[in-house]
Amino acid sequence: MKVDELNIEIRAHMLESEYAHKSPVFGEGKISAKIALVGEAPGGEEEKAGRPFVGKAGKNLTEFLSHLNLSRDEVYITNAVKLRPSKPSPKTGRELNRTPNLQEIEFFNPYLHRELEIIAPNYIVTLGNIPLRAVSGQDIKIGDCHGRLVKTPCAYENIFALYHPAAVIYNQSLKNIYINDLEKLRELIAKL
Repeated sequence: MKVDELNIEIRAHMLESEYAHKSPVFGEGKISAKIALVGEAPGGEEEKAGRPFVGKAGKNLTEFLSHLNLSRDEVYITNAVKLRPSKPSPKTGRELNRTPNLQEIEFFNPYLHRELEIIAPNYIVTLGNIPLRAVSGQDIKIGDCHGRLVKTPCAYENIFALYHPAAVIYNQSLKNIYINDLEKLRELIAKL
């Protein structure tokens, strides 16, 4: 199976579900990439563009990749959840981003694993708690395993856990930790 065929299947399943009104945001990038990045879920900018990690998130991702001496064309980028989890603002009524709920994660999880099987990267880099749990199948926290390969009972032996690039914006105390973690990832990638 190819990624395009999987995306058609995902869209069809969404249309038969309570997510029929949502626009999916599929993964993109190099199909035979050595590195696959898995984020949490698309936000408003990503939903509008129909692409993962654009806008502010895209800027953070570009900086992250440049630190690894990689470009967006060299990696595959996707999300654990393929739709924008949102809620109405109590003040304005506009849609705001929110963390994906368990139902959304479980809906897309089989597709995420099939997507990763198709790409077959050397390393799967999870960006935050939601993708770490979705990929590993374990209830683990990024704070306990960031900056290293995560050993799990699942099929993947190549999960590298990182904080989400946006986490540094909201918590400046993570900046040095994040840079150290990127250095460790860069060392792993250099051996490929």
